[in-house]
Amino acid sequence: MTPVRLGRIAEDVEWLDITDRDSGLHWRFDATFLRSGWRCIYGEGCRGIHETQDPARADGCCTVGAQLTDAFDFQSVRAAADRIPAVDWQHGALARRKGWFKRRPDGTIATRVVDGGCIFLNRPGFGGGAGCALHRAALRAGEHPVDWKPYVCWQLPLRREDRVEAGGPVSVLRRWSTVDWGSDGAHLTWWCTEASEAFGGIEPVWQSLAYELRAIVGEAVYTELGRRLSSA
Repeated sequence: MTPVRLGRIAEDVEWLDITDRDSGLHWRFDATFLRSGWRCIYGEGCRGIHETQDPARADGCCTVGAQLTDAFDFQSVRAAADRIPAVDWQHGALARRKGWFKRRPDGTIATRVVDGGCIFLNRPGFGGGAGCALHRAALRAGEHPVDWKPYVCWQLPLRREDRVEAGGPVSVLRRWSTVDWGSDGAHLTWWCTEASEAFGGIEPVWQSLAYELRAIVGEAVYTELGRRLSSA
């Protein structure tokens, strides 16, 4: 199947509904995005989320700290952080002195921001390489970054929304858009799921993000999702 190039914004989104036979949970998927050729272009033209575009910063969407979803998310990242070797973490020493997370005024917990970026983000020029320290360390350990990174980080560009509709609970899985950043997104001049240059992948998203999708929806739902997306 040839990946679809969405351009900046898909005006008409096709939705695909699947019910998990084991749990009874009803899923609604953004089939238009899942069939697209979107791919992360970090280090390959990503302009970052700033008021002014500056690809040379190489910080992608890591400008703000990653908000941790729940206690399991926090404990998972804490365990992963303890495993990052110094060669893979530019700000590791700082994290050990001051902590890698910070509690926000609203009570939520997020990764600490250092010099305009997440504390886990290695900057250009760092000997161990630029990019997410958790991501790099996971690959070095022969593991998948999904099992090391905060939920919000590994799920991007996907966004899950749990709703209650007339027929009962529904979990919607769609692409993350500018408006999802809330007030923080008011200044964004660029966002990858709304930029044509990020839709040059050779695989549709449901295949390129298979590991992530399985982690979110489970094997049975993913198998049915793939069957229906590939046969349409």
